[in-house]
Amino acid sequence: MSYQEPAIQHISDTARWAAVYRARETERPDALFRDPWAQRLAGERGEQIAAAFPFHNKHSWSWVTRTYLFDRFITEQLAQGVDTVVNLAAGLDARPYRMALPASLSWIEVDLPEILDYKEEMLAAEKPACALERVRLDLSDVSGRRALFDRLSGRATKALIITEGLVIYLTAEAAGALAEDLARARAFERWLLDIASPGLLRMLQRKTHAQFGQAVASLKFAPKDGPQFFARYGWDPVDVRSMLKTAAGLKRLSWVMRVLTLLPEDPVKSPSRPWSGVCLLAKRESPRR
Repeated sequence: MSYQEPAIQHISDTARWAAVYRARETERPDALFRDPWAQRLAGERGEQIAAAFPFHNKHSWSWVTRTYLFDRFITEQLAQGVDTVVNLAAGLDARPYRMALPASLSWIEVDLPEILDYKEEMLAAEKPACALERVRLDLSDVSGRRALFDRLSGRATKALIITEGLVIYLTAEAAGALAEDLARARAFERWLLDIASPGLLRMLQRKTHAQFGQAVASLKFAPKDGPQFFARYGWDPVDVRSMLKTAAGLKRLSWVMRVLTLLPEDPVKSPSRPWSGVCLLAKRESPRR
């Protein structure tokens, strides 16, 4: 990769980028989680990408906190009876291998063929803790994803949907359409996602736009109404956890960043303020239009 080229040449590069921060966290003596496969999955390419983003290296707490919060939510939802996890745009996530999951759990990873092929090659000798299935699908294929959701919902009792790091790449229209398709699936009862404020989106766009190639979707989605955006599509926020305040509690922030946690956080009342959170949504029986 020459220094003139954007670091992110393909959307799958973002998965390698994320794996770098899981690998770095794993090396810490006080690691919040351990992912023994992250370094292998990130590879040299992942390190090259991370080196091109000094801003994100300085704020690696956000990547680590997001992973930590998703882990916590997943564990809590399993304790409440979830029998199926559907991970959309799964990337190089290794949770089926690294988390303590029941063997009876059905875990489905959905992503583009090239990224899942690469993952299978890297983890060929490893054994997941649960029943793992991989589905090669471009989620922009609306008819294809609807057929998949119908099939998965038909065999699940209570499913948790995960879209970690996905919705920020969507337009508001595309995010709403995905929400509607998920709401139609009978067994899809909970949806776990991360969301940013318009203020944070503008900052991230400034810091990253030069490193995203033309073939890669730019960062787009940060609704002014925050998690409530999804209520019109039948999904009510039931638990929203601030990434910044969580990171402060985990002692992952510098003293300067800790000062920011003293400010009130409200993604709806203060949309221009940088904010990000991990949100658990619950589906209503009759979506409001």
